[in-house]
Amino acid sequence: MASKGKPSPRSAVKPLSNERVAELAKRHHLVDPMRDFPTGPGRRANLPEINAQNPKGTKRLLKGVDVVFNASCRTRAWGLDNIPENGPFITCASHVTMFDVFVPMASLFHMGRRPRYMAKAEMAKWPLIGKWFQIVGMQPVQRHSGKAKQIEETSIDILTSGRPLTVWPEGTVTRDPKKWVMSIKEGAAFIALEASRRLGHEVPLFCASTWGAASINHWWPWPRKNVVMEYGPRLDYADLLEDVDSWGDEPPAAAVNELNWRIFRRLNAQLEEIRGEKFPEAGYWDYRTMSRKPLPDLGLGGATTPAA
Repeated sequence: MASKGKPSPRSAVKPLSNERVAELAKRHHLVDPMRDFPTGPGRRANLPEINAQNPKGTKRLLKGVDVVFNASCRTRAWGLDNIPENGPFITCASHVTMFDVFVPMASLFHMGRRPRYMAKAEMAKWPLIGKWFQIVGMQPVQRHSGKAKQIEETSIDILTSGRPLTVWPEGTVTRDPKKWVMSIKEGAAFIALEASRRLGHEVPLFCASTWGAASINHWWPWPRKNVVMEYGPRLDYADLLEDVDSWGDEPPAAAVNELNWRIFRRLNAQLEEIRGEKFPEAGYWDYRTMSRKPLPDLGLGGATTPAA
């Protein structure tokens, strides 16, 4: 196990085996998310959205991502048909490595949508690709800036304008030594509830979990590794909106906390399915204390295990 506060070395993470991918293929329809319309020709691209978000820059970045992934990975996914063709929605994605953030991003682009996405501001300063990130819809987040409300308001505005939004709710690469989704920040849950209130209906929320990229050696990625993503079914939180007219200025903390844990459980349940492993019985990795803690009993309905 890694020392306190540090993730395990990448070399300690076992690659996702061909046998495991074959098992997943028996239960799910796996497709290549690094090509256009991987779920079939019946998909319609959202052309107004595509044309509004620097189509040339996006096409170049997407081509570059496809080349890198095809050279270093065998990328597969299932559940992409859950992605709406129109309207706002939220994608909450796991964040095991910096490499795997491109899987949900490229998948959504190849499915004909152009989400805006919240990402740490440092990424905007990366040579060459940082500029492309901004071109294709990145919303820089200044971490530890004390501007959480401003960031949330920007995200809500994206959704109420009809655009999709992608967030990585952990806020950074997981510090869980076993590479599960660690404690997540409440911003995504708050944004979903408040945007739903303003729009007058539940904003669709989906969880995307990716596994396999943690075993890739970025200096010598061969032989190619397996990377698999599940883009899960819509997460239901309509019950948390039933008393929306009595909220006051913002969603109640209890509702935000409940939705936050539903997102956490869904992300880890999907990782369980991909990895073929069980979430640690000792609990989740808490980022604040850099230690494992028992899962809470929320009392608002639903089981407290990640597989719920």
